[in-house]
Amino acid sequence: MTEVVVTGLGATTPLGGDVAATWAGLLDARTGVSELSADWVDEHRFPVRIAAQLAVEPDRDLDFVELKRMDRCEQLALIAARQAWRDAGLAEDSVEPARRGVVVGTGIGGALTLVAQHDGIRTRGLRGVSPQTIPMIMPNGPAAMVGLEFRARAGVHAPMSACASGAEAIAWAWRMIKAGEADVVLAGGADACITPAIMAGFVRARSMSSRNASPDAASRPFDAGRDGFVLGEGAGVVVLERAEFAAARRARVYGRLAGAGMSNDAHHITAPDPDGIGQASAMTAAVRTGGLAVSDIGHVNAHATSTPLGDLVESATIRHVFGDRPVVTAPKGVLGHLLGASGAVEAIATLLSIKDGLVPPTANLDSLDKRIELDVVAKAPRKVALTAAISNSFGFGGHNVTLAFSAL
Repeated sequence: MTEVVVTGLGATTPLGGDVAATWAGLLDARTGVSELSADWVDEHRFPVRIAAQLAVEPDRDLDFVELKRMDRCEQLALIAARQAWRDAGLAEDSVEPARRGVVVGTGIGGALTLVAQHDGIRTRGLRGVSPQTIPMIMPNGPAAMVGLEFRARAGVHAPMSACASGAEAIAWAWRMIKAGEADVVLAGGADACITPAIMAGFVRARSMSSRNASPDAASRPFDAGRDGFVLGEGAGVVVLERAEFAAARRARVYGRLAGAGMSNDAHHITAPDPDGIGQASAMTAAVRTGGLAVSDIGHVNAHATSTPLGDLVESATIRHVFGDRPVVTAPKGVLGHLLGASGAVEAIATLLSIKDGLVPPTANLDSLDKRIELDVVAKAPRKVALTAAISNSFGFGGHNVTLAFSAL
């Protein structure tokens, strides 16, 4: 039976420009949320004036031409992918291009470019629109840019399942390797859409926190006083390999991607099924396909976005499937919601929790909602010996994805 292992990690987030800085920020519960200073915030009198912006701008890692030819979400995907490839110790001749794959998802895509080009044509006419517009706004742009960089001829795919996109990309990459289609796959997600139209849409949907006076306390998963999520930007990419291939090249291995579960609520375009049936299906499928037992799962990295209904439904479903035994955390308290990148970045955090035996605290959890009957880590990291853990990602449209990781 083909096993899939993780050999490389890459990320750029509101907590840092790489995995090490992001992981340290999670363990320290150091917030990446801050007040927005863009002119449009005042111009449009935005009621939400906070977001989780990148800690390190892309121009640190990309040259002028790359910055001009790629949308911000594509830039972030490429930065994370390059980090992951280097971290895996892969060289150009390490794997045949025909055995390399890429799966990178996004929730929104090239929103910043679309807005900029719309402004350009209004102010300067046709000459105000870049000839690179289409490659920059197309939803498969992040995957395509990574695929070109690494000559991934086994297949380049771009799942779009809202906030579950990054996790779904990793699940599809797992399936590619299981099916014998590739030996090495770069997989993850990227999003960068802190822009007026996108934020206005979330504001109108009443899904965002409006704690403008205290940005560091705005995102508070599972807390009784939560009032919505905080929009963020970032990217996360992992290198998945067929275990035998990794062993043959003596690769350093972080752990095993044991299983993956995907389902849909088929209930509502934005609200989760209150019974959690679809979420439970994804969780149990991840455990089952990973050859694990429910009792093996010692940790749950929760999707928990800090919305009143979403956190409650997920917590009840976790308890239904696993009881109150697993140690739970919710990284969006410091990361904000990275949309299509969140599942990939949080998959990395889940894997590191197993590897390091540490579960990061859930930030701003001052008063656990009494209806949430789980062991949620707060205040400080908790030392836990873990053999297996899951990471949940859920998205508008009813998408549910759960990834199950295990130690070797």
